[in-house]
Amino acid sequence: MIPEELVKQIRLLEIRTNRMVDEISGGAYRSVFKGAGIEFEEVREYTVEDDARTIDWNVSARMGAPFVKKFVEERELNVMLLVDVSSSGAFGSAAKSKRQSAAELAALIAFSASRNHDKVSLMMFSDKIELYVPPRSGRRHTLRLIREMLAFAPQSKGTDIDLALRESSRLLKKSSVVFLISDFIDGKDFSTSLKQLNRRHDVIAVQLYDPSERSWPIDSSVVIEDAETGELVFFDAGARKKLQAEMDSSVNAVAALCRSARVDRVEIETGSDVLGPLIQFYALRNNRNKH
Repeated sequence: MIPEELVKQIRLLEIRTNRMVDEISGGAYRSVFKGAGIEFEEVREYTVEDDARTIDWNVSARMGAPFVKKFVEERELNVMLLVDVSSSGAFGSAAKSKRQSAAELAALIAFSASRNHDKVSLMMFSDKIELYVPPRSGRRHTLRLIREMLAFAPQSKGTDIDLALRESSRLLKKSSVVFLISDFIDGKDFSTSLKQLNRRHDVIAVQLYDPSERSWPIDSSVVIEDAETGELVFFDAGARKKLQAEMDSSVNAVAALCRSARVDRVEIETGSDVLGPLIQFYALRNNRNKH
């Protein structure tokens, strides 16, 4: 039995994300991601604009006039939501935690995919693979994914992006679109696995950050606890300066890694609307596809 409070959260998130899907469903999602291939649709009479290589000679011989084969893009996509559920995702100084923002973003992507009859899978990871839901399509499946993201309690606290990327590569048999949603706070190198996954699939890195991680809001000294290690840290002016330098370095490192792997990166601030950055990404990708 699903708790009533969770049912309300799922319903509210469905209503909110469906409204956002309405704003991007007018071709934005569909035009950005290419289908898995092409499939034969029909034959029709040849025109001077057609490529002669597409002429179907057997049909042309029977009809006594040239006919060409017409192909259409095979639209059905596989979309994987690769979501970081490590303990740092529970942090939130604004209206939403990273985990809540990740769930909202994943729901938006899942409903967009569902509306286009694409299949969606979900992998949630910490420093282990916490849960994998195989790809399916439809509203009921999308609601299950949302329920898992909102209610799931991870067993581990740490982060291992390299493991998640390698496991995704093993599971994905068909060319897929992979949304890697994380704050990318991970001390281990995952550059090789990211490059390898992006060679076979279309990987988009979505980096979540809390506004306090870019600009600490408290001037006085405080003691804080690291969510993943449990370590207590005395946070004074020197520690704030050090944190700022570390965060700037981390953001620059992730950006450089994504450029090297030719992976598109989207930044989303928790507490803000997830739709704006996603629309901006779709627009940039669509414009690039035209050139």
